[in-house]
Amino acid sequence: MHLGRSAGVIALLCSLSACAEQSPFLLGGGDDAVAGTSSNFAQTEGENSSEVISALMQRKSLLEPNSVYRRVGDAAIEASSRASEAELISAKLRAEAKSKNWLPTIGPSVSLTDLGDLVAGILIEQILFDNGRRKAERAFAAADVEVAAVNLSIDINTRVQTAVGLYSAGLRGDEKAAYLDRAIRQMSEFRRIVKGRVDGGLNDQSDLNVVDSKISGLRTARATAQDAAATARAELQAMTGQRFPEKPARMDLGTPPQQTAFLDVLKAQAEADRAIAEAMAGRAGLLPQIAAAGNATTDGSGAGLTLDLATPLGLGTPAALKALEASKEAARRTIGEAQEDARRTYSRQMQRLASYIRQESETAALARASRETYKLFKSQYEAGQRPVMEVVSIYEELIRREQAHIEAKYEVILIQLELSRDMGLLADGTKI
Repeated sequence: MHLGRSAGVIALLCSLSACAEQSPFLLGGGDDAVAGTSSNFAQTEGENSSEVISALMQRKSLLEPNSVYRRVGDAAIEASSRASEAELISAKLRAEAKSKNWLPTIGPSVSLTDLGDLVAGILIEQILFDNGRRKAERAFAAADVEVAAVNLSIDINTRVQTAVGLYSAGLRGDEKAAYLDRAIRQMSEFRRIVKGRVDGGLNDQSDLNVVDSKISGLRTARATAQDAAATARAELQAMTGQRFPEKPARMDLGTPPQQTAFLDVLKAQAEADRAIAEAMAGRAGLLPQIAAAGNATTDGSGAGLTLDLATPLGLGTPAALKALEASKEAARRTIGEAQEDARRTYSRQMQRLASYIRQESETAALARASRETYKLFKSQYEAGQRPVMEVVSIYEELIRREQAHIEAKYEVILIQLELSRDMGLLADGTKI
C-alpha cells in the first residue's frame, strides 16, 4: 500500500470533514444534548442542557429529612435493583456513540481485478449533505436518554411510594388493632355484667348472645388488622431488608405544589421529541445525500463525490413523506393529551384529598361526641337510670366512629403519596 497516497486522501477528507462541521446543512459537529452521569441525571461537561433532565433534577422530595418516612424511602432506593438505571446508562452510551456520527467513516476495501488479482485498500467517506439524517439520529439518541431518565424517575418514585405506603399500612393496622384490643376488654366487662344479670334473672339470654356476637366481631376485626399490619411489615422488610418500628413525629406529608409537572407529561414530551426525530431521520432517508469518498489501495488512490439514496424512490415515496409529517403532528398531540390527563388526575386527587381531610375532621368530631355520649350513658347506668344494653349499643357506635377516623386519617396519607409519586416528589432528582 502506498502510504503517501493514503495520507493525501485522508488529509483531503479531513478538510472536507472540517467543512462539514461548519456546514449549514444539518450536519453540525456534536452539538446535541446528551445526559451524563454524576447522579444519573447530571449532564456531562460540554453538553447542552436538556429541559426534561433539568426538570427532573429540580425535583425535591416532600419527605422531611431525618424523618422515618425519608429513611424508609432511602432504604427502598438503596435496595432497588434499578433495571431502569441500566437502561439509562445504555441510552447514554448510545447517544454518545451517535454524537460522533458526523465524523468520516473508515473501513477496509477488497476487490478482485479482471486479471484475478486482489486489491486491498482503505475507504474513507465523509457525508457532506444528508438532509439532516445524522442530526436527526443524534436528536433521537438524546431524546432516548430523556425517556430513559423519566422512566428511572417514575420507577424510583413508585418504589418509594410503595415502601412508604407499606409502612403506613403497618401503622394503620397497629392503631386499629390497639384500639380494638381496648374495645374488647371493655366489651368483655359488659359481658360480665350482662352474664350476672342473666344469672340473676334480670336480663334475657338473648342479651348475652348479642354481647358475645359483638365481642366475636371485634376479635375478628382485630385479627384482620393485625394480619394486615404483619403482612405490610413483612413485605416492607422483604423490599428493603430493614424493619422500622418507630412512629413518625408528624403523620401528614403535605400537599404537592400544583405547578409541578407530572412525570407522565415529561415522558410524553421526551417520547414526542424522539418520535419527531425518528420521523425526520426517516424523511431524510427518502431524499438524496452527497458524500465525499476516498480510496487508497495497493494500486493507487483517488477521491470524489457521490450522490446516492438510502432508500430507492418509488411511486409511494410522496405518500411516505406525508405519512412521516403526519407522524410528527401525532407525536406533538400526545403531549396535549398527557397534559389533559395530568390536569384531570390532579383535580380528581385533590378532590379526594379534600374529601378525606373533611372526613377525618368530621369523624374525629363524631368520635368525640360519641365518647361524651358513652360517658353520659355509663354514668346514668351506674346511677340505675339506663339499662346496660343501651350502654353497649352506644359503645359499639363509638368503636365504629373511631375506626372510621383511623381509616380517613391514613387515606389522606395514601392520597398524598400518590400525588407526590405522579409529580416525582418522593425522591430528590439530584440523588437519583
